[in-house]
Amino acid sequence: MKVITTVKNMQILSCELRKEEKIGFVPTMGFLHKGHLSLIDRARSLSEIVVVSIFVNPKQFGPSEDYLTYPRDFERDKRLLKERDVDILFYPDIKDMYPTGYSTYVEVEGFDATLCGARRPGHMRGVATVCMKLFNIVRPHLAVFGEKDYQQAILIKRMVSDTNLDIEIVLSPTVREGDGLAVSSRNIHLTDKERKDAAVLYKSLLFGKNLVEEGEDNTDKIIKTMRKMIEGKRTARIDYIEVVDSKNLKLVKTINKPVLLALAVYFGRTRLIDNIIAVPARWNV
Repeated sequence: MKVITTVKNMQILSCELRKEEKIGFVPTMGFLHKGHLSLIDRARSLSEIVVVSIFVNPKQFGPSEDYLTYPRDFERDKRLLKERDVDILFYPDIKDMYPTGYSTYVEVEGFDATLCGARRPGHMRGVATVCMKLFNIVRPHLAVFGEKDYQQAILIKRMVSDTNLDIEIVLSPTVREGDGLAVSSRNIHLTDKERKDAAVLYKSLLFGKNLVEEGEDNTDKIIKTMRKMIEGKRTARIDYIEVVDSKNLKLVKTINKPVLLALAVYFGRTRLIDNIIAVPARWNV
């Protein structure tokens, strides 16, 4: 596995590689887990060369968020990537990605109106900006994103479409622990009690999904039921529970098409997100 640490060297290498081989790309912020590894496996199945980036992007963290305490373990990550037969690890420096005087950003309109976009000002702009930069540096034929970060994935698909980038965006299913909790780098911060309580997230999503499939079309009733389940856990503090159109992520009041049930909940000081697609029984393709 080659480890590339500068933007220039990554660009030179990727320009040569893509002449002959298909490049699959998995952008990450490191502290790799089973979810990341599943994305890498998906990229491997679809391409000849797999590139993984590790870059904790400061532009997508707010001033009161966990950028400085975001978990990092480069040596462990590097070992896991070698075991997965990753071809190239791109590990750039912040100053190389955002040199002094940096002032260019990518903003996809509408994504700051719901879900994490509405709760984390500047977050979606930071995600779009770093992905555009990474795509221009790595120049992949395809990039794989996890469905756990569904809003980010849809944002990137829209950005790629709107800017005519020649990249296929592939979505891969959320990987979960035995009790249903979505794997996340932030799970390490949970206490034993918080970790046990956090299993309610997936349970509430499944309950909401069942309500939709059984014919409930009032989103307020679904959210109220899910909220009651989560608030039954003492360590939980709800940031949001929302029901949005699964295609454009706009808020839905009456369900008559596939929707995304999405939530963000704090357990102690750790904020976790999760989601699930629900399709009403009467909906016809």
